[in-house]
Amino acid sequence: METWRIVATVLLAVAGVPLVLAVMAKTRDRVNDSGQVAIAGAVTLTGLIVVAVLTLTVLPGLVTWIVVAVVAAAVSVMMLAS
Repeated sequence: METWRIVATVLLAVAGVPLVLAVMAKTRDRVNDSGQVAIAGAVTLTGLIVVAVLTLTVLPGLVTWIVVAVVAAAVSVMMLAS
């Protein structure tokens, strides 16, 4: 396995964990139902895990780095907006 894939996946995970927490917080603010918050967190975490596995295995380099940049930008925007 190439080193760049591991680095990209680690960066994706580092940016993705706050993204999951931010999505859960936004859901809690809007719905105020713990069941919906758990579902939103599970869906976001599942999506993050699927993208991380694809990053480690099959995605080409350019697509991988674009995904990492988009996730990092989404986290930045969500943190600045809250």
